[in-house]
Amino acid sequence: MSLLQGANYLLPLITFPYLVRVLGVEKFGLLAFAGATVAYFSILTDYGFNLTATREVSIHRANPVKLNEIFSSVILIKLFLMCMSFFLLLVLLFEFEMFGAHFEIYILTFGMVVGQVLLPQWFFQGMERMKYITFLNITAKLFFTIAIFVFIDRESDYWKVPMFNALGQISAGLIAFYIIGKDFNVRLKIQNISVLKHYVVDGWHIFISNIAISLYTVSTTFILGIFTNSTVVGYYAIAEKIKGAVQGLLSPAMQTVYPYLSKKLKEDVSEGMRFLRQTTIYVGGVSFLLSLMLFVFAPQIIHFVAGAAYERSILVLRIIAFLPFIIALSNIFGIQTMLNFDRKKAFSNILISGSVLNILLSLVLVPLFEEVGSAVSVVGVEFCITVGMLLYLQKTGIDIIKGNVYV
Repeated sequence: MSLLQGANYLLPLITFPYLVRVLGVEKFGLLAFAGATVAYFSILTDYGFNLTATREVSIHRANPVKLNEIFSSVILIKLFLMCMSFFLLLVLLFEFEMFGAHFEIYILTFGMVVGQVLLPQWFFQGMERMKYITFLNITAKLFFTIAIFVFIDRESDYWKVPMFNALGQISAGLIAFYIIGKDFNVRLKIQNISVLKHYVVDGWHIFISNIAISLYTVSTTFILGIFTNSTVVGYYAIAEKIKGAVQGLLSPAMQTVYPYLSKKLKEDVSEGMRFLRQTTIYVGGVSFLLSLMLFVFAPQIIHFVAGAAYERSILVLRIIAFLPFIIALSNIFGIQTMLNFDRKKAFSNILISGSVLNILLSLVLVPLFEEVGSAVSVVGVEFCITVGMLLYLQKTGIDIIKGNVYV
């Protein structure tokens, strides 16, 4: 997982400074806005299976029949949602001029949705066989990185960025299907409607939670693009990309902890809570240090990555610098704890409240302060969500700080 996440963030960071300088802030902002738009479809096709399917595979990994059912059901549902997403994208492109003016960019960017559907990271993660997905992802990222330096050398080449990204991801997904059939004897088979319905219902609360999360993460860039322009989006996107790279360093711990903690809590709640408390201390400490470094060295980081022309991004980066720390705690309180204790409804309600707050704040702050307004909005919302989750857990008898459960 560490190698995988390192490739996911470090390899793009190699191309990031190059692309910012070659494409310019306007085209970079356009690609960021297209990515934010298509991200809604990624959330729709994912449908929360990154958590629910991972859990199911982890529990039933020794049952070949059940594994075939899980794999086939999830893939069939995701393929249906992908087709529906593409139809919705076409409606958006044909009905709204600001999207239709860059028709090819959105179509090429949608290729990432196709790649995500075909690349079942959740299956390998549940089986705890991450070497496969690590190899595939690193191969895809290397293809993208090399292609960027070989084929993009002027501003007019900006359309090639989403094309190469999609090609690498789709190719990795097709190879993954071959590996799953060959090494695990798991193949795509038609499933009964009742079986498909079970997996749809199982993932519903996570799906709603992911939509809510998108309304205060992805929607921040989207709303900024609606009210301003690609250049302003570019200033925000540069800071957001750097923050995301730092935050991504913590993802391996978060992703590997979830299936392990699920089994641990099922076998022995006391042992599971002790492990959860240790995770909170270690991850909280590391994420705080990373956020502090991001805040202190924001000017140097922006100048190194994007150049002196992007001074406006420094303030944005400093405002969002502590998001890795806040989001790490939010992940522990929400995904690792609330979901494993079956507090799905409360988890969804907190995130929905946060998403509503973010939209209201963005509608007020973005027209007045542009990219700075977006940064203030997302930090305020993330802080409220994290505190809300902690208070809910304490109120319902789950004390992460002491590692005890009183219910």
